[in-house]
Parts: sequence; structure tokens; C-alpha cells
Amino acid sequence: MNLESIGLDTNFSILDWCIVIVYLLAVVGVGVYIRRYVVNVADFIVAGRSLKPCLAIATMIGTELGLVTVMYSSQKGFTGGFAAFHIAFAAAIVTLLVGLSGFIVVPLRKLKVMTIPEYYEKRFSRGVRIIGGIILAFSGILNMGLFLKTGSLFVMGVTHMTSEVELKIIMTVMLGFVLLYTTLGGMLSIVVLDYIQFVVLAFGLLITCFFSIKALGWHNIVDTVSQRYGEAGFNPFDEEIFGTSYVVMMLFLGLVSCAIWQTAVIRACAADSIRTVKRLYIWSSIGFMIRSLLPCFFGICALVFVSQNDSLRPIFLPAEGKADAQVTLMAMPIFLSQILPMGLIGIISAAMLAAFMSTHDSYLLCWSSVLAQDVVSPCFKNGLPAKTRLLLNRLFILAIGLFILIWGLWYPLGQDLWDYMVISGAIYFAGAISLLTFGLYWKRASKTGAYLSIFAGFGALLGLKPVQELLHMDVETDIVGLIATGAAGVLMVLGSLIFPDRRTFKESRG
Repeated sequence: MNLESIGLDTNFSILDWCIVIVYLLAVVGVGVYIRRYVVNVADFIVAGRSLKPCLAIATMIGTELGLVTVMYSSQKGFTGGFAAFHIAFAAAIVTLLVGLSGFIVVPLRKLKVMTIPEYYEKRFSRGVRIIGGIILAFSGILNMGLFLKTGSLFVMGVTHMTSEVELKIIMTVMLGFVLLYTTLGGMLSIVVLDYIQFVVLAFGLLITCFFSIKALGWHNIVDTVSQRYGEAGFNPFDEEIFGTSYVVMMLFLGLVSCAIWQTAVIRACAADSIRTVKRLYIWSSIGFMIRSLLPCFFGICALVFVSQNDSLRPIFLPAEGKADAQVTLMAMPIFLSQILPMGLIGIISAAMLAAFMSTHDSYLLCWSSVLAQDVVSPCFKNGLPAKTRLLLNRLFILAIGLFILIWGLWYPLGQDLWDYMVISGAIYFAGAISLLTFGLYWKRASKTGAYLSIFAGFGALLGLKPVQELLHMDVETDIVGLIATGAAGVLMVLGSLIFPDRRTFKESRG
């Protein structure tokens, strides 16, 4: 899409490029400097389990409030209106309940595990740990596979760049920066940088919210959503856009994002005490809400802006059918390129791209640690020496980085980015919910039930649009996810009752 050809210019200037470059270089410099404090594997993966409440909360929100989160949330606001807010509220409510109850995360912290598959071995068997680790890593790497493409679309929308070669070079350089400081500093580098980026991005989002309302007017925003989507733009239970099954799936996703997903759980494992774990989740519930709420609002504002622009309306809101998912992803950054003044747009873009890096670093560390700690090391009778595991972590970080660079360039999205993230994550979490819940709170959960649950969850792969096209299927993402999750739970119970373990496992919560 060539925006210059339709008479649309950007406020992004040379000054803004300078701000972005200087900020990113400073971030990378700090990340590399932290390397000197990494002594062992625990330092590298869970920061020596020394995180205090404030730092733990900031790094939790900093990781989850990445550019990819801003992009998929804004796309949901663009395509669903105010009804998309239910995604943010579902995440906040569930995270708060987890913080108050300590559900799942407190027992895991008591066991002092560094990864979720490590718990699988303690509770079930080494084989469950290896298979579970493979599924988790596969799902997680697939889940982050489009992060680079998302970042490139943001840059394209804000700067109005049209050369794909230049965009690919920029994304490759940024990925190289992330690989550099993550490979050297591990979780310690990530925690410090997430804190910095959390502060900068928080102010950036609030400033952007102010300029958005000032540029469009609140009543105009509400009226446009009403005219475009009617009741469905405000009521998430209206089947025209979301529907009841989608809302239920978002409640599941709220639990997954805070208590099942490895990138969040690793923060609980890195906390210095059980009390810190609970405080982390109670306060992070606010962040989990805001991380979706504000970007979703920017997407709604982009909808209003596009609706009032004769040149953009046919592209983003065609009279017949729907615009391509990759096109609607660009609506929010294009909107920002028009309303934010020179200088400020550079600061906001720098914060967004830094957030892009903060998400990559945590995800790279999580999936590399799972592969090294839970897939490769358990294959050796006596495990692997600490130095070897540290080296493996670093090599896997580089390998995963290469994969997402290639995957992001050729995978056809075919659906909203959020729906892709949900279903690729469901490949892991549909089974993991049963393993963690039944494993921690039901003594009779068995190894056979665990295996069946893992493989049932893998069936969520059928929710990816290219897979459905290959098999000539057409089933909504939320339906596939709910079926896979339900099947995993049923098979866990049946498998455990029919094929119980011979030995009794002491309750993990102790």
C-alpha cells in the first residue's frame, strides 16, 4: 500500500529517526552491560529468584505490553469497536483472582521450578517433561513467529516507508540487537530493560490517548462506532462480531496469559517470596487491563479517522467483504502518523519499538530455556553441566531468532493477529491447563492422563487458517480452542481413572 500515492503524508521526520536510533542504542548498551552480573543458569533464566515487588510488576507488564500487543489490540478495536474492551476486562479479572488466591503460580513458586515442564517431571515423569517441553516450545515459537512482521507493519504505517527491502533490513537489525543482549545477559538484562521500557511506554500511551481524543472528539468516536457496527460494536455477546463463545474463550485466555503461559509464570518463579508472587499478580491485573484497553481504543480512533478519509475508506473499509488482516493491522500506526506532532511521534515510536524488543527478549529466553532445560538436558541420565546448559540456552536463542526471521517473512496471516496468537498458543495451553490444574490439585492425576491431555491440546493446530484451508475446514478460532481445551480436560480425567499411577504422588502444594 503506497500512502504517498493517495496524498497522505506523515509527521515522522529526520528528528524522529534520530530519537529512535539514539534510544534503541542506549537500550542495547544497558542490556549488554548487565552481562557482567550473570554467574550461573539461575541468574540467566530467573534472575537468581531475587525480584522485588515493584521490579517484578514492571517487568511482567513490560513484557506483556509489547508492540505486538499494541498492534493486535488496536486491530481488535478497529474490527470490533468498544465491544473489544471485554478482552482487557477478562484479563484483569482473572489475573486479580489468581493474585488473591495464588492459583497455580504459588505452588509452582514453592517447588522452585524454573520452567513449567520441569514441574511435569516432578509431578508425572521425565517423558511427560520432554514431550510437554517440545509442545510448549513449538507453540511458543510459532506464537511469536509474526512479531517481526508486526513490527515491520508498524514502521511502515508510521513512517510511510514503501521499500520492503529497507523494512526487512530494519527488522533484522532490531532482532540482532535483541539477540545480542538477551544472549549475553539473560533474565537480568531483560528485567532491567523491561522496567525502563515500561515507564517510557506507559507515558507514551497516555499522551497518545490525549492527542487521539483531542483530534477526533469523544462524541464523534462513539457515534462512528455506533453507525459502523451498531449494537455489536458495544456488546461483546452480540454474535455478529464476537459472541458468547468468544467471551468465554477470552476468560480462558486471561488465565493462560497470567498463570499458564511460560513468559508470565517465569516472573513468579523469579520472585523472591510467595508474598511477592501474590502482590505481583494483584497489581499486574491493572496492567493486564490497560495493555489491551488503550491500544484497543487507538484502533477505534483509527476506525473513526479512516471512516472520515475518502482516500483510506475504500482500502480499510471496502463496501463489499472485509479488508485483508495485514491491511487492518496498519490502521493504527497510520492514524498515529497523522495526529502526533514531529518529535513526539519519534518518542512514541521509540517506546513502541523498545516494547517490541522487550517482548522478543523474554520470549526468546523462555523458549530457549525450555528447549535446553526440558528437552535436551533430561535426555541425558545425569543431566548436563551448568555451563553446557548455559551455552545451549544461548545457541537456542540464536536458532529461534533465525526461525522467526524466516517465518515472519513468508507466513500468510489470513486472520486477525490476535486470533492467530490465541490458536497458536492453544496448541500448548489447551493441554497445559489440565496438567497444571489437575496435577497440582488432584492427587489421582496420572502420567497416562497427562500424555493424553497434551496430545489433545495439540489438536488446536486445526484453528490456524492455512491448516483449515489445507483440510477444507471452516471453524471459528474460539470454537477450536474451547473444544481442544475441553477434550484435554476430559482425557486427563478418564486417562487418570482408567490408568492410575502405581505410586502415590505427594501433593505438590506442600
